[in-house]
Amino acid sequence: MSEPKAPTPAPGDTYKGWLFKWTNYIKGYQRRWFVLSNGLLSYYRTQAEMGHTCRGTINLATANIAVEDSCNFVISNGGTQTYHLKASSEVERQRWITALELAKAKAFRMQAESDDSGDDSTSPGGGQGSGSRNSEVQSTLRTLGSKVEDLSTCNDLIAKHGSALQRSLSELEGVRLGGETSEKIRQVTERATLFRITSNAMINACRDFLALAQAHSKRWQKALQAEREQRVRLEETLEQLAKQHNHLERAFRGATVLPSSKSNPAIDSKGPVPVKGDVSDEDEENEFFDACEDVQEFITVPADPKYHRRSGSNVSGISSELGMDDGTTSLDEQSLGSNPESPQSREVVPVRKRRSRIPDKPNYSLNLWSIMKNCIGKELSKIPMPVNFNEPLSMLQRLSEDLEYYELLDRGAKCQSSLEQMCYVAAFTVSSYSTTVHRTGKPFNPLLGETFELDRGQESGYRSLCEQVSHHPPAAAHHAISERGWTLRQEIALASKFRGKYLSIMPLGSIHCIFEKSNNHYTWKKVTTTVHNIIVGKLWIDQSGEIDVVNHRTGDRCHLKFAPYSYFSRDVARKVTGVVTDKDGKAHYVLSGTWDEKMECSRVMQSSRGGENGTDGRQKTVYQTLKAKELWRKTPLPEGAENMYYFSTLALTLNEPEEGVAPTDSRRRPDQRLMEQGRWEEANAEKQRLEEKQRTVRREREREANHNGSPAEEVKEPADKAEEVEIASEPSETTYKTETLHGSHPPAYSSGHQDNYKPMWFERQVDPMTGEPTHIYRGGYWEAKEQGNWDSCPDIF
Repeated sequence: MSEPKAPTPAPGDTYKGWLFKWTNYIKGYQRRWFVLSNGLLSYYRTQAEMGHTCRGTINLATANIAVEDSCNFVISNGGTQTYHLKASSEVERQRWITALELAKAKAFRMQAESDDSGDDSTSPGGGQGSGSRNSEVQSTLRTLGSKVEDLSTCNDLIAKHGSALQRSLSELEGVRLGGETSEKIRQVTERATLFRITSNAMINACRDFLALAQAHSKRWQKALQAEREQRVRLEETLEQLAKQHNHLERAFRGATVLPSSKSNPAIDSKGPVPVKGDVSDEDEENEFFDACEDVQEFITVPADPKYHRRSGSNVSGISSELGMDDGTTSLDEQSLGSNPESPQSREVVPVRKRRSRIPDKPNYSLNLWSIMKNCIGKELSKIPMPVNFNEPLSMLQRLSEDLEYYELLDRGAKCQSSLEQMCYVAAFTVSSYSTTVHRTGKPFNPLLGETFELDRGQESGYRSLCEQVSHHPPAAAHHAISERGWTLRQEIALASKFRGKYLSIMPLGSIHCIFEKSNNHYTWKKVTTTVHNIIVGKLWIDQSGEIDVVNHRTGDRCHLKFAPYSYFSRDVARKVTGVVTDKDGKAHYVLSGTWDEKMECSRVMQSSRGGENGTDGRQKTVYQTLKAKELWRKTPLPEGAENMYYFSTLALTLNEPEEGVAPTDSRRRPDQRLMEQGRWEEANAEKQRLEEKQRTVRREREREANHNGSPAEEVKEPADKAEEVEIASEPSETTYKTETLHGSHPPAYSSGHQDNYKPMWFERQVDPMTGEPTHIYRGGYWEAKEQGNWDSCPDIF
């Protein structure tokens, strides 16, 4: 069988082909596949073994290469490894010898440079920038030098083999041959001599070029350094001018705009007037680009965060926040309710300084098993739990933490492409889990009618409201709206399964995100949260499952997969992967990252079926993508977070006392406040009082419902009168069957009884997108806050 012709040695000393290797006296020479790469010669039995099994490797930097005869040669590294090899022909052997000599010379140079690299790395420089630039120039010179050395090596080989050729030709001349043959031999000898002379001339020219490059490199380097220093000085000057302009503009507004708010009603009636220079003082850090070309460098001038302008419009400053240069805004001017809180004229309002610490967590030890062993045989949702296992936040406040990385939705609102917008929505979906990685404490389960208001319109442009709308199973409704063009609403009920060693919590219900400018409507559901080591060991939390983010207007979809943690898995822990596809199923972006650290996105250039089969037996899809762009990165926890329940910067401010909120707000809950202050015994007593009060109100409501003739199911109280607040039960199977018989979709949850309870600020409706019954904000809260009228609120505390 004829041997395949080996390729010519490629740049980078990479060479592959078949050779015969001596094994032993029994088997003799055996055919093996050899690969020469990066100064290493490796061999395999077959080409298929390259992916998993290497039979041997020898480093050419210290190896000796010897030629035995026309087809045989030997490679040895000093005695420990010796390869006796044979090529299929003399030409093939010569190709291998040439490639090996080149690789050996380069490997020797790289080894020598690595020995000297310690001195270069520790030498002080003028700065990181200058050091990197110098190293870049030196690297270029070293590359040129290495290429000249390669040519020199080739010249040595040519001289060596040329001399051998001339000796052979001289010997042929001594043999008595015909006149024509002698003439041919003489011509070959002359041509070999001319070839050697030409190669020597080429090597000398290359050496001259390297000498000139080294001579002029210092002059080029000085000129480049001067240009860079001049650019840095120009940037510093521009930054100073921008800061001075910013200070002058703020001083002008403080001196002239404030009085005019009362003296010029014409301006009040027309709304805010654009001010020159009202451009964003803070650029978004991780801008999303899908272009292939390099992005030009920008100069960022940070604004003074001490003051923030508010205007009569609910979308004041949106054009500057979105980076629009024309000062226009295409967003609808609407807010949660009518937002009467905003004044009708501009004013300078100092941003409230939020707290950055809470009292440290007391070191109280309590075993969960000591409580649960006394509750064997009882319904899981009825187990009473002390505050020792809680964190001083309610579930409503924990739900509001989903908005910690609201900037992702702000950036999504600026996207022109719905596919790019989908990437930001998907990253926002993942970011909501980042706060749970160390948060093993359980939030307080809200009392029925409890609310939580999060007003960040002044700092971040959004405000949200949560209300506990159902008691059994616990369910909370959430509504948030931003001046920057997006609305988020969700209703979350919890189902749980206790497996002995771990507790699985399954959130039920859909999350909706609507962008006003594009009218894109996204929905998705949450994944399963698992709390491990319930009985023994240190608690730790994992997120697992799959999420489908759907754009109902365009049909775009993002499929996210949260990989469950496995000790035996080679993947990164807490890994999340996803693919953004259009309505036709074509992939456009690939998402990757972890739910506790960051998410990146890569634009898909081409996709194909191939590669290994997945765990489910299906063939994997291979995507060719551009360089990944970072969408989201977790903000580091504040200093001392391990002593403050691992709260993030936002979580530390959620329970901060605030004036003007509703009397049902979680900040006013006494047992939660006592726990935050470290008074856990008093908090436990107060918790029992609130639970007993809630049970009494619930029984009264049920009796009233029965008296009015409303259908009500009998609700059995737990034997120990414990309030079912700690672990949510699963949805009622009976209710699900009833809904299915009537031909409708099963709801996200269903209460076990009807007691005529109606939430204060939310109304139960059938969602037009998903067809699920859900609670949607009906308005009125912010108007009541503006008027200070909370008479309709129940007394739950």
